[in-house]
Order: sequence, then C-alpha cells, then structure tokens
Amino acid sequence: MIRPSTARRAALVCAALLAFASAACDSGGERAGTNTGNANTNANATAATPAATPAANANQAAGSAAVRKLNLNTASGAEFKAAIPGLGDRMVHEFEEYRPYRSLQQFRKEMAKYVGPEQIAEYEKYVYVPINRNESDAATLQQIPGLDASEAQAVIGARPFASNEAFLERLAGSVSEADLAVARTYLSN
Repeated sequence: MIRPSTARRAALVCAALLAFASAACDSGGERAGTNTGNANTNANATAATPAATPAANANQAAGSAAVRKLNLNTASGAEFKAAIPGLGDRMVHEFEEYRPYRSLQQFRKEMAKYVGPEQIAEYEKYVYVPINRNESDAATLQQIPGLDASEAQAVIGARPFASNEAFLERLAGSVSEADLAVARTYLSN
C-alpha cells in the first residue's frame, strides 16, 4: 500500500512536470514583456520573406535595409514565422485568429493580451494593416514611412477620396517618392 505522504509527493511532482511542459509548449517566450526564444523559432527567422508572395508586397523606404512587411490579413503562418525573428506557433495563431484587421490599434489591442508593448512594436517592423483610404485611423495611416501624426490628421481631414490615386496624390506633398511607393503597397482595394 502507498503511504499518503508518498502519494502527495508524487502528485506534486506530476503537477510540477505538467506545469513545466505546458509552459514550454504554450509560451515560447511570448508572454508579456518577454521574448526569450522558443522551440518554435524558425532557424531562418532573420531571412527576408519570399519576394513573390502576395502577402509580402510591401517594402520599407529606399535607403534602409529592404524589409518586406507582411499584410496581417493575408500572410500565411509560414510567412510570419520566416519574417519575424523568434515568432512561435502560438503567436502565429493569435495573428491569424483576429483577422481581418481594420486598424493598427485593433492589432495592438489584441496582441496586448499576450505580449507587452515593446514586443508589439517589434512585430510592427515586419507587418502592416492594410490602409482604407477613407476609413483608416491616424495610427494606421502612420504605418506609411515619413507620415507623422499631424500629417495623418490632415489626410483624414481631406476625406473623402474618390480613388486610391487621389489619396496618393494628397500624400505626395507629405512623404518622399520612396515612401509614396510603400504607401501604394499598403492600400486596400
């Protein structure tokens, strides 16, 4: 017969092992305020994403290291993992779960359930929320390189725009040609 103290110790050991295994599978270093890496990390995480994919259709401004940003609404899990260093399966799932993203604020709010603001800012270096010329908020418009808060408000004040081309013409006075080219890739249809 097993003594009660032995059974309690065995139960505690099992509970500790279960908690450890669960944490290792779930978190992958993706809890708020941490990013310690995980078993889900892609070995090629720092490599650029494939240039020919529809989701990887946006570039940063010329002159910087060309980082292809991924459309949060269309990129695949494999594209996210290849582009974003240290991104694990859990966060890929969270990225995909809240689609479609209509604003950058929505993305930030949903991801804040899992990681801190510093990590969200890091993710934003690799992804974008498509811009609707007549509905996007100032934060979403500011994904366009070179567009600051006051210029974003001025663009909002000039709405409605009859077409994406009219929107881009309005932006032309606020951003460089290279930044305008990036803006073109961020626009939704």
